[in-house]
Amino acid sequence: MERERRKAAVSAYKERKPAAGVYAVRCATSGQIWLGGAPDLSTIQNRLWFTLRQGSNPHRSLQDAWTAHGSTAFTFEVVERLQGEETGYVRDAMLKDLLTRWAGKLQAIRI
Repeated sequence: MERERRKAAVSAYKERKPAAGVYAVRCATSGQIWLGGAPDLSTIQNRLWFTLRQGSNPHRSLQDAWTAHGSTAFTFEVVERLQGEETGYVRDAMLKDLLTRWAGKLQAIRI
């Protein structure tokens, strides 16, 4: 029975529709905001937090702030999700447009 449940869970994961969109990482201490786009918003926070904890995040200003202020100063939020099921080039172009718009509104650093 355990094997069947496991197969069902794997199958459900593979069939899910990832939600693309724009996210923000905020530092409460410094007031800085970093903005990024991801094809799958459900996985991006884990990836970011892991690289930041390891000290290997490629965005130096974000890594430096994390090191200086600690993890408790940071929050993650989804700013906007893409509506529809665009894939590939169309999705990437839409994410780029959203990032540009939100970076201006929030005065954020793009990552």
